[in-house]
Formats: sequence, structure tokens, C-alpha cells
Amino acid sequence: MLSTNKFAVLAFATFVAFQAPAHAEDAVVAKVGNLEIHQSELDLAVANLDPQLAQLPDDQKKVAALSAAIDVKLLAAGATTEKLEQTDEFKKRMQYLTDRELHNAYFKKHVVDTVTPDEIKARYDKEVAALPKQEEVHARHILVKTEDEAKDIIKQLDAGKDFAELAKEKSTDPNKSEGGDLGYFSRGRMVKEFEDAAFALEKGAYSKTPVKTDFGYHVIKVEDKRDAPPPPFDQVQDQVRQLVMRDKYLALLNQAKSSAKIEISDETLRKGYDEANKQPEPGSEPPQPAPKQ
Repeated sequence: MLSTNKFAVLAFATFVAFQAPAHAEDAVVAKVGNLEIHQSELDLAVANLDPQLAQLPDDQKKVAALSAAIDVKLLAAGATTEKLEQTDEFKKRMQYLTDRELHNAYFKKHVVDTVTPDEIKARYDKEVAALPKQEEVHARHILVKTEDEAKDIIKQLDAGKDFAELAKEKSTDPNKSEGGDLGYFSRGRMVKEFEDAAFALEKGAYSKTPVKTDFGYHVIKVEDKRDAPPPPFDQVQDQVRQLVMRDKYLALLNQAKSSAKIEISDETLRKGYDEANKQPEPGSEPPQPAPKQ
């Protein structure tokens, strides 16, 4: 997947984290004296709840958010009485918050609202085509405690006994009722001794010598081999949409930077900024969303 610079990722993830649902009707949900609390304010309060409260059921979450919104209105009224909004510190913070919200509004208009289903599907197809081939095997096994038991099972298989039936009868593994069926798995999913033996077998073959692991002795049969299928589009389209949005966001940033001269007076900060904003190297994993602040 495509990598990107550190600052762009942080800004992108922060925007995604702070979105709140929009309501066509901004109804009044509560009053604090002469001050009104609208549905839009309650939505923002819900979206910005402490992570612990965000785990509550929806009805309890709304109550917690409303309580927080009322507290905000009460103390904000006190701050206005004391004219705290006229201090230099407050004005600087409000300018920063205004810039951030304008950034978010511009992002929504030129990135979020422009993503189409065709773009998402095309990006999915591109990512699938770039995936390296990964072999999977579909195997069954019979697990027993001793090597002699495993050798006896191999003799019965050589004599024509059915593998699944022997698994149901002899195996000590919890999946014995499914005939020892382990389904498909790729490398790295099983203990090394078991994995090496399974991937060395041809389709339809079973191990001719017992395979020892910390669990006991295994007799393994490979039912099938295949290249691992890609994740279904329906399962990953939300992640793919994030990649499409990130590409659009980076393009938007690069366009803005090309027409603006950026000067950083502090040498250490300038070097750090230049390092963090180097052109991305292809092939790295996509970033994880930043937590809410």
C-alpha cells in the first residue's frame, strides 16, 4: 500500500476522527437559562466523548454527551461574563481552531465529497493486482500422544482406511468431529514442524512418517493447494476508500505547497519538517487512524 509523510497522515487522521453526523433539522434539545443546546451541538458532544464513555450504549452515550454540553454552556456563560474571550490567549486559540475547522471544511468539499464508487473499485483492483502470491494448503490432521500410535494410523491409511473417519475415531484434537479438518492456512499460521510437513506434501498425499510437535504426534493429509484469494471487496471497501481519500488529500496539499513559500526560521525545526515531508517510498503499510484528542 502507499505510504505518505508523517504530518499529512496526522492531519488526515485527525479530520476523520472529528467528523460528526449532520442533521437537516437542528432542533433544540435543551435550554440552559436563555441559552439553547441544538441537536448539532449534541452530535459534536457525542463525537468528542472521552473514549471510555464512547463505549456506552447509544442512549447512555447521549445522556453523557448532553450532560457535558450543559456543563460547557454553564461555564462558557461565566467566561463570557468575565470577558475571557477578549484575552490574547483566547484569541490565538480561536484562530487556530478556526483554521483547523476551515481545513476540515475544505478537505470535505475537495476530498471526501469527491470520492466515487468507481474510484474505490479501481483502487481495490490495483491493490489486489500488486499483492504477492501466497500459497495456502487445505489440510486435515490426526493428533495422537505417541509415535507408535501415529505409525499405526499411517499403516491403516496405507491399507485404504478413510482419513476423516480415522480422525474422528483416533484423534485427540478438538476438531476430531470434523474429521481433523483445519481448512485453508498460509505459512506462519501453524507451528514450524507442522507447517513444513504440510507444505511439503502434494495435493491428496498424507505424511508417511509421524510429525512431532509440542502437541504430540501428527499425521497430516493435504486436501488442496491454492494461491490465497484476495480479501473480498465488500469487506475492505472502507479501508480502500481511506486510501483514495488520502491520495486526494496529498494531491491537494502538494498543489497548495507548490504555490506557497514555506519558511521556517528555526534550523532544527526546518530540518525536522523537511525530513518528515520527504516524498513517500512505495510499498509501506497505510497509517492507522489517530485517536481522538
